[in-house]
Order: sequence, then C-alpha cells, then structure tokens
Amino acid sequence: MMNRHGESDRSVVPAKFPNKTGQPVAEEMEGSDLAKGNPSQTTACRTQCRESANSGLERVRQAARRDRKAKFTALLHHVYELERLRVAYYSLKRQAEPGIDGQTWKDYGEALEENLQGLSDRLKRGAYRAKPVRRAYILKTDGRQRPLGVPALEDKIVQRATVEVLNAIYETDFLGFSYGFRPGRNQHNALDALHEGISLRKVNWVLDADIRGFFDAIDHGWMVKFIEHRIADRRIIRLIRKWLRAGVMEDGRWTRMEEGTPQGGSISPLLANIYLHYVLDLWTQQWRKTRARGDVIIVRYADDFVVGFQHKEEAEQYLTELRERLEKFMLELHPEKTRVLEFGRFAAGNRRREGKGKPETFDFLGFTHISGKTRSGKYLVLRHTVRKRMQAKLREVKAELRRRMHQSVREIGKWLGLVVGGHVRYYGVPTNSKAISTFRQEIGRLWRHSLRRRGQRDRTTWERLKRYTDRWLPPAYICHPWPSMRCGVIT
Repeated sequence: MMNRHGESDRSVVPAKFPNKTGQPVAEEMEGSDLAKGNPSQTTACRTQCRESANSGLERVRQAARRDRKAKFTALLHHVYELERLRVAYYSLKRQAEPGIDGQTWKDYGEALEENLQGLSDRLKRGAYRAKPVRRAYILKTDGRQRPLGVPALEDKIVQRATVEVLNAIYETDFLGFSYGFRPGRNQHNALDALHEGISLRKVNWVLDADIRGFFDAIDHGWMVKFIEHRIADRRIIRLIRKWLRAGVMEDGRWTRMEEGTPQGGSISPLLANIYLHYVLDLWTQQWRKTRARGDVIIVRYADDFVVGFQHKEEAEQYLTELRERLEKFMLELHPEKTRVLEFGRFAAGNRRREGKGKPETFDFLGFTHISGKTRSGKYLVLRHTVRKRMQAKLREVKAELRRRMHQSVREIGKWLGLVVGGHVRYYGVPTNSKAISTFRQEIGRLWRHSLRRRGQRDRTTWERLKRYTDRWLPPAYICHPWPSMRCGVIT
C-alpha cells in the first residue's frame, strides 16, 4: 500500500546489525517531545496537519521502542513536511551569524512560505544541495581557538527538521548515562547524576577522560555504518553524506572535509551522540556487566565523560582497553588530560595514612569536583566554579566594558545584569555560593574601574557603585536544588 508521497506505508523492516559493534541495551529512557508538523498539502487544515505529522512521528517512535533492531525505510517525507520546516525555521536564533550565502533569518522570512515550499520541493526531488559551512573561531579558556562551522540558513532548517525526525528513533536507543544535547536533558542533569553516583555508589577511583579533537576526528565511513544500523532510507543517508562532505569555506578558499563534522550545525551534536553511542556507550555498558567485579558508574555529556570505579585495577584495565577501543574507530584520548585519580568517601583517609596529602580534584562541565565533608563530618562532593573559566569570563567582560566605556550607566547596567544573571543561573549550585558571590563582586569592581576611566574628575565612589550594583546586578544566590532532590524526582 502506498501513501500520498508514493512511498510504502511500512516504515520499518526487521533487520540485524551489520557488524558486532555492540548490542543495544534494554535501558528505558524518556522520549523526545513530539515535533509539530504538517503535511505538504497547503489546502489542509493546519491543526489537522500538525496532528497528522505528530502521529506519524509517534508511530516511528513506537516502532523504534518495540524493536531495537528495526531499520526505518521511509523517513524523508517527515523531513520535508512544510509545517516541520516552518517550525524548524522559527526555532533558529534570530540574530545568528549568516553562512556563506549571507542570508539572515529576517531576510529568509520576508518570503517564508514561498522559500519553504521551494525547499520542500527540492528535498522531495533530491535536488537539495548542501552548501559549505563558513569557518569561525571562538576563544577557549586555555587561550586557544575553537573552530566552528556556520551553515547556510536553509541547511540549518533542514538539519533541524532532520534532527527532530531522527530523535524519534535514537531517543529510544541512547542509554541513560548520555546527557549531551538531548531533549529534556542538560548539563545540570549530568552533574546531578555524577554527584549522586559518587555519593551513593562505591566509587573510590575516577577516570577523568578527554577525547582529543573529537568533532574533527569522526570517521565518515564509520559514521555512515553506525547510522545504517537503524536508518535504511537511502535518501536520509545521502542527506547526511552531503553535510559531511560539504566542506569548509575560510578566507574565500574551500576545503574538503575527509573526516570530522563541524561544530555549529544542528546535526553535529546528534551525529556525535550516535558515534559515541556505538563506540563508547554500548561497549562500556557491556564492559561493566561482564568485566567489572565492583561498582562502575559513567556520565557522558557529548565527548566529555567521567567514569567511577570501586577498584583501582579495574580503572586501569578499563583505561587500557578504552584506548584500544577508541583507536579502532580513529579516536584517541588526550595523553595530558586523561588520568586515573583517587576520589571518593575513603580517598582522604587513605591518602592521609599514606602521606599523600589531600585527594586530587577533577573538572567536569565547568565545575571542579572536590572530596569534602559537611559540618557534621559526613562525606560530600563539593562543586566549585573552575577557576580558569571564571578568570576567562572576567577578562571577556573587562574587554567589553572598555568597548562600551561611553555608554550610559543604564545601558551598561542592563548588559552586566544579563551577564551576572546567566552566570548565577548556571553556577548557582549548592556548595558554590562563595564563587558566584566573588564573580558578582569582581564584575562590580571592573564596572567601577571602567566608570573612573571616563574622566579625570569622575566621582564614582564605592557607595555610588553599591547603589548601581544593587539596582542592576541580580543577587548571587543558590538557584539549583541539591542533586539528591532533583535527580531523585527525575529518576
């Protein structure tokens, strides 16, 4: 039976994995929110179209949940539905930098329906062509520059729509300890899970791992093989190949990409999760079930992950086998940023008896994790803002204040309020009150210094500055609950 797009109504056929990369684990996970969408028929009622699109993805989601080995043969018509493309367009950032086409969100929206109809038709005919991404750089906390890729606007729209469709499948596959760039999950969920894992399980050793240049090292061949485990629609595969092979445009020169996926596009985080799902997640899940005698925990956010062990020898064995595993898939651990350290409720006592001093610390998602105690002597994982992160942000604010030196107090106050508010909303976790208070105080000090440089007779005293900060800068307060409260409710 054929549907209105000339495709079979059978979206899936059962199939086995083509290789032995790893079997999916029966670990239940919440699905992604349903994307709003509507068929390509412009005469249909909008509400009915959205219900039709939602029910179509819901059937895909249910099929993926029922059979973890099923392959999906007809997915592209979900991508080029007009309503899904429209929702993808409105979900883009309005003020984002344009790609090589120079087209902004506002420009494209001036003839939105006509543009989306043309894009849908090209996707349907196979005439859609991906454009190279424009290379841009952002400064990292260590002083180096991180390369980013800025896709063209239509590429952003199609990638966003494709992610919505593929999430209906992969959100049923991804394991519970994967948190990066997934619907309904964020950095604080990963931080809570790590905190609770170390606090409640028998964790005495921690592997702090870093994959060297992960996004630039993804092998295209393996990437396609992993996707083919679940996706048998050759048009979706060709679409992903187009983005992988589109290349990079920098200083007017095009460079072909033989490996890697540019950071910056909507599709890159999903591709990264798929790659590490097969390379790392399934393998680690199997390893801790069959090889480990003690407790093993893992929390992964994109390519940043931490593994906790009960026994040191198992941590070292896992690290050795992990290096071999990653090498098979063209990845490697950073030799200077990967280490096994003693950490946990018994670390302080053991190191004190051996004369080794305080337990080592490790950084994860912007927080330095420290083995500490409560006032009553109970073990507690302390989380403080990474010092380098705070210093880098303060340097950035200082440079921007110099540029805004001649703006009004009101304008600068509004901007600094956003800076402090955003910082507090992320770093305002229990045990980190001192760090966020220090950040707010340093912002005030930089503001006073900027005001006094506007003229030799400036009269900005500390009392006047306090009135400014009280009015414009939000207070530094703990806005996140204890991990045991939030993590317990979510779980």
